Amino acid sequence: MYENGTPADGIAEAAWIRSAASVGEGNCVELAALPDGGIAVRNSRFPAGPALVYTRAELAAFLTGAKSGEFDFLTD
Repeated sequence: MYENGTPADGIAEAAWIRSAASVGEGNCVELAALPDGGIAVRNSRFPAGPALVYTRAELAAFLTGAKSGEFDFLTD
């Protein structure tokens, strides 16, 4: 099981993906499904940097909030 702070480039089986809405300027959040069912998140500007690891339920709760606009004020 991977923990928060694991170097993202040390997760050998990770197939990192990013949103199609990404403009390709290296300012993306990338995600990868982990063998244990978790989801790893990394900053594309620092691909060897630390990964944050979430359960599927945690990520689902975040996405629900994002889709409903809970965090929109952060980008205004």
